[in-house]
Amino acid sequence: MSVERYNAGSSTAILEPIELQPVHPKQDRPSFSSGKRPASISGRSLASANHRVSNDDSSDRNETLPSPTTAPTEVLQSWNNPRINIYRVSATFWSFIVMGMNDATYGAIIPYLEIYYDLTYTIVALVFLSPFVGYNVAALMNNWIHMKFGQRGVAIVGPICHLIAYIIIAVHPPYPVLVIAFMLAGLGNGLEDSAWNAWIGVMNNANEMLGFLHGFYGVGGTIAPLIATTLITQADYPWYYWYYFMVGFAAVEVAISTHAFWAATGQVFRDEHPRTSDVGGSRLREATMRMPAARVTWLSALFLLGYVGIEVGLGGWIVAFMIRVRDAKPFASGMTATGFWLGLTFGRVILGFVTPRIGEKLAISVQLSSICLNVPHPLIFPPRYTSPSAWPSN
Repeated sequence: MSVERYNAGSSTAILEPIELQPVHPKQDRPSFSSGKRPASISGRSLASANHRVSNDDSSDRNETLPSPTTAPTEVLQSWNNPRINIYRVSATFWSFIVMGMNDATYGAIIPYLEIYYDLTYTIVALVFLSPFVGYNVAALMNNWIHMKFGQRGVAIVGPICHLIAYIIIAVHPPYPVLVIAFMLAGLGNGLEDSAWNAWIGVMNNANEMLGFLHGFYGVGGTIAPLIATTLITQADYPWYYWYYFMVGFAAVEVAISTHAFWAATGQVFRDEHPRTSDVGGSRLREATMRMPAARVTWLSALFLLGYVGIEVGLGGWIVAFMIRVRDAKPFASGMTATGFWLGLTFGRVILGFVTPRIGEKLAISVQLSSICLNVPHPLIFPPRYTSPSAWPSN
């Protein structure tokens, strides 16, 4: 930088260079009376101090950053920018297909679990409770995995949980072990569900992208009852043969997700998601305990508790409902579950384009109203069939 000095009676310009001094953070900026920099503050000592801070847990805060002079323009990612996102988004779509098949399988196999393990109606309901436990564990681990291992950690741990769970189920162990395996599958679902929703939810055209993401979940939910019911009722295979297919799907998921997100390390995640406040400690605690973020977090959590519970519960129990109450054949009952998940698939994809055009508030109001108008009578099964052996045959 230079300053021009002009003489009164001359057109001569004298350029004098002015050296710019670096600006340091407020807490690290010393006061100089002589205009000279003390020898104790050198580039090496500053680098050493920064290295110590970066290795400390308290480095996950933004108070050591200088205040920007201008507000930067945030550039949102999209499904094809950067180019690696094409591969990564495709990997998340496949993960959601596996997740949909996982959740839709419960309802398709419940009647046959009762017969195979000679279970009461209440005990077999643990099939639906166990994934809930896995989801809660995922909620506690999600932030730590992201900060420590980044998206790579989720892309490895989630699919491996699926793979291990399906291998255990495929060997049809005693029922208590089966419940634990369902918990493990729920843990994998919870990690991937939260991580990929959060990642795609901040992209360009987020409504449309999330519609496709959850549409693929519905695709998995449509495929699972169709194939599982056909194997059991038409090909006369045991219920656990379906999980041989699930093992293969999960193995593909492990390979694709790990390769796609291998470069998305914990350091990359921390650099891309700095804190928006100068508060240290757990980000999970900040989101759930500090206002106003906590209000939004808990309201959304309570809404999803009811919505997802009804969705998976209805999609699961509808098979038993059709057999016990509607006197339907086992194959036709399984196809009913397929129709439920197929409708969910179309709804999520189509409404992903409709919602941003009419506004989220109006869209949610209309959709909730339509749900309330179509609530059926309570699904209380009459004791028409006292035991699974008394159910109608195909």
